[in-house]
Amino acid sequence: MAQLGVRRHLISGLPSRTQSHGYIWRKLVRCIYSKTGIWEDEYNASTRQEVEAYWKEKIHKYNESLAYKPQDNKEKYYVLSMFPYPSGKLHMGHVRVYTISDAVAHFHRMNGKQVLHPIGWDAFGLPAENAAIERGLHADEWTYSNIDYMRKQLKDLSMCFNWEREVTTCSPDYYRWTQYLFVKMFKAGLAYQKEALVNWDPVDQTVLANEQVDENGCSWRSGAKVEKRLLKQWFLKQQHYNKALVESLEDLPDWPSGVKTMQAAWIGDCDGCTFNFKLQMNPGDSSFILPIHTPTPELIYGAAYIVLAPYHTLLSKTEFMQCLSEEVRNRIQKLDKTTQDIDLGICAVHPLTNQLLPIYVSNSPSIFNEDETHIECRLGIPSASKELAEFAVHHGIDFVPVLVGEEDLDSDVLINSKQFSGLARNKGRVAVLDYVKDNNSLGEAWTSPRQHDWLVSRQRYWGTPLPIIHCEKCKAVPVPESDLPVILPKLKSVSGKGISPLLQATDWLNVKCPQCGGDAKRETDTMDTFVDSAWYFLRYTDPHNETEPFVKDKADSLMPVDMYVGGQEHALLHLLYARFFNHFIHDQKMVSHKEPFKRLLVQGLVKGQSYKVASTGQYLAPHQVDFSGDEPVAKETGEKLIVQWEKMSKSKHNGVNPEELLAKYGTDAVRIAVLKNVPPRQDMLWDEQDLEGDWIPNVWKLVSRFIKLRNELGNTNKQTEDVERQEDEIKIKCNETINMITESYQSRNTTLNLVINNLIGLANRLAKASDHIIKSSTTYERALCSLVIMVAPFAPHVTSEMWKGIAGVSNHAAADFDLEKDVLEQQWPQAIESDLLPLIIKVNNNNIGKIPVPLQHRQNQDTLQDLVMKSAIGREHLNNVQIRKVIYNPSAKFKGSTAALINFVLETNKQKVKKKSSE
Repeated sequence: MAQLGVRRHLISGLPSRTQSHGYIWRKLVRCIYSKTGIWEDEYNASTRQEVEAYWKEKIHKYNESLAYKPQDNKEKYYVLSMFPYPSGKLHMGHVRVYTISDAVAHFHRMNGKQVLHPIGWDAFGLPAENAAIERGLHADEWTYSNIDYMRKQLKDLSMCFNWEREVTTCSPDYYRWTQYLFVKMFKAGLAYQKEALVNWDPVDQTVLANEQVDENGCSWRSGAKVEKRLLKQWFLKQQHYNKALVESLEDLPDWPSGVKTMQAAWIGDCDGCTFNFKLQMNPGDSSFILPIHTPTPELIYGAAYIVLAPYHTLLSKTEFMQCLSEEVRNRIQKLDKTTQDIDLGICAVHPLTNQLLPIYVSNSPSIFNEDETHIECRLGIPSASKELAEFAVHHGIDFVPVLVGEEDLDSDVLINSKQFSGLARNKGRVAVLDYVKDNNSLGEAWTSPRQHDWLVSRQRYWGTPLPIIHCEKCKAVPVPESDLPVILPKLKSVSGKGISPLLQATDWLNVKCPQCGGDAKRETDTMDTFVDSAWYFLRYTDPHNETEPFVKDKADSLMPVDMYVGGQEHALLHLLYARFFNHFIHDQKMVSHKEPFKRLLVQGLVKGQSYKVASTGQYLAPHQVDFSGDEPVAKETGEKLIVQWEKMSKSKHNGVNPEELLAKYGTDAVRIAVLKNVPPRQDMLWDEQDLEGDWIPNVWKLVSRFIKLRNELGNTNKQTEDVERQEDEIKIKCNETINMITESYQSRNTTLNLVINNLIGLANRLAKASDHIIKSSTTYERALCSLVIMVAPFAPHVTSEMWKGIAGVSNHAAADFDLEKDVLEQQWPQAIESDLLPLIIKVNNNNIGKIPVPLQHRQNQDTLQDLVMKSAIGREHLNNVQIRKVIYNPSAKFKGSTAALINFVLETNKQKVKKKSSE
């Protein structure tokens, strides 16, 4: 190992300040140890720039060496952060989420696991299409240029992603397999097209799923007030999996309970059934199917009538309304003015009895509660409720009872229900649902009234083309798998207005039917981008496969994702769709795991302070605000402002440009700042002062002092009582820190803020060590090395340089680490066995400190009490006081480690006890 010099300290063989003009040159142009072999003992902006410039490229090369090797026999760990939409530039939310997953990836890699930490791009979608239209560009040009820029930004942050597995959803190599999975769903009867009253975004000119409309009836993307339109749309039959999706939440103990509750509530109770009723709108014509959900499927044989809500889709369809009399149509138009029930004069065929059921429209609050707007239709079963029976009696509708008993699910018995008669109601429900499941033409079993099927059609250009061909003879035909992908054609121009831009591509549009060979046309709708992201985590397991989406064995070897990190705004949409897709793929025997994400870390928002003019609602930029008084006011008008923390946004002038922060403070400092003060699950209130208080220079000082003292000559082997005490304290503190940090990484909440706080605590303790300890102590060197290794996942550049400096000293005492390797290649520190035990000392239940005591005295309270009384803490707090009793616990828990606790209860003389925080 080469001799290491420290600036400002004369080392043998190195020139003094007056010996060489070269030294002066080095002072003017700083060069770090990794370049010169001379340690720079001051960490300032110049040093930081040198360090990060030197190590960035080396860390990139190290990351390239991390390609996942399936032949490795190490335990796998798949950590995944939600892939970004390539909007153009990273924002602070991106920095936070990817720093979280990066730190977790480093931790598990240092613990000997084979880590997969992939990245890609959720690249289709309306924003790219709209941005390209505004700039006169093609959407793919805009998207790929943004990807290039954001990829560079992520690499500048030194994220250890598996770039060799990068995926991009707008690439034909990817969306070929999105189309393949859609075709599989179509063939399984889970993808279908129907006319539906849909949510229309008038700004983005496209359809939105119910989940994409907020509580105010506005688009989740554009913010526009959503309109209702009747359009022919493609749906995925998510209802088929609703019950399984709810039940499987029990198999996710490492998911936040709030997310699971949210998903269960959104889906609703899945103990009902959706029956298919054929409408008889014209004599002999019963081709139109009306699906109706009932929460009491066991009573289906008692169905006597059907009631539609005034907002039912059928009432928006011209062909349906034309089947009604003029008088009925006129009455329907007046429904919003009066409460009434209207007999439509048409019937539906009961799917089990072939009985004709009359159909009504009603706005009666006894039939449709105003809080249940998700329910468009009621199946009138008089045996099910008093209200439904009264409706039948009022309108003279004949019905038969199908239930006898005392309204108890266990004792009530079904009657007049054919093969189900005589069954207890509970058993009858299961029997009917199983019967429908086995005869799926009757309907869909185990459904919820709340959750409808997933609408996946979008009338925009920049999306995955739906792989369907429409033929007059064969109707909707899936594109053969051998003809996939259906390539998205490049259009000369896209206006962003109207329906389906792909109608322009006539050469692409007109094709031959794959079944009959006749003239046909391609489907011109594209898929909701949530379809693209519903399976991308599986493509990462086999990203270059050209013959199938992924090989089952490869997916099984990596799935499920061990930790999934992403924003709380995706708790419903993306996570629910991804689970639905994975359940389907599991049923297709393509993967072994039903649930895709074992552990979920939902990180909070990064919020900035905004300044809004109360009278106008206008947001002001900080330079437009006067902060000189007690309260911020507008500079121009002096008007008081509404000051609040909100999600960072350009329109609110409260965003922060990560690139400016990286240039000013450095990558390491920014990575630490986004994690330091709050747990990942909580919203972060951004304050640049968090960067001003960077503690990395303090760790650098520890390393500088270590290098200086270890390179000094002379006998340092002085074992005194004070040296032994310091070593004992450092050993205990180091063990506590390692245990606490390891536990924080492995906890459900992954409290990385506590990790950083514990690292600061260990650094503070090491700063108190005497020169004697630093010069020769194995314990101190082990603790300092452990500190630098544990800081490395957050600050890889500066710790890489620190490690080089530590490795280059002349006199090493510890042999626990491989000094030939860089810091990111080190093994995670382990707490060392110790014959010492931390004894926590309390007085009247107030924590006043702790001391190390021999482990052999753990069960001897008298001996430990005597040691406390003789210690500095005891002399300060327990001299000249009357002790009423002493409470001792030999097996207390302290910061993840086992400790002993002794509590001195004093006589009630209001004795004041000074609290003292532990180191």
